[in-house]
Amino acid sequence: MAKARYRDLFLAFFKVGLFTFGGGYAMLPLLQREIVKRKWATTDEIYDYYAIGQVTPGIIAVNVSTFIGYKTKGIGGAVVSMIGMVLPSFLVICSIATGLSFFWQNPWVQNAFNGIRLIVPALIIPICFKMIKKSLVDKMTFLILCVALLLFISKFFSPAVIALLFGCFGMLYKGTKK
Repeated sequence: MAKARYRDLFLAFFKVGLFTFGGGYAMLPLLQREIVKRKWATTDEIYDYYAIGQVTPGIIAVNVSTFIGYKTKGIGGAVVSMIGMVLPSFLVICSIATGLSFFWQNPWVQNAFNGIRLIVPALIIPICFKMIKKSLVDKMTFLILCVALLLFISKFFSPAVIALLFGCFGMLYKGTKK
């Protein structure tokens, strides 16, 4: 793991926060480029942080930035990384909120938002396929994926319960394979 400076952590996460549209999963490609190239975390570690971030309270992007910041520089790094990730959104939202009510009814603005909504799945789907490909290591993991998808689609359990359930199952399953 490479050494990180607070300034570098802040700037890297500020960049990710500034240029990411569409939420936590949409930021994964940029986050991987920024973090892996600096050797602050591996791609596998980032996937693990995403998994943990999914079952912990809060915004996944903030959780992941906090995990990586903590890993590289302890509590101070966690705080600096989290601020870097959140600050661009905060500034943009404050700027938009001051003028949005004036422009909201404009058809051009409505059409722009409709176009942006279409981009989000296009950003997320390739990342999902990469994560699935990396995670499928045997027939059992494929079965777990299928059952988890069915449970998510059925909406019988909350995503957090499903993630915790399969996390526990994964520990037991991998524990018996050693």
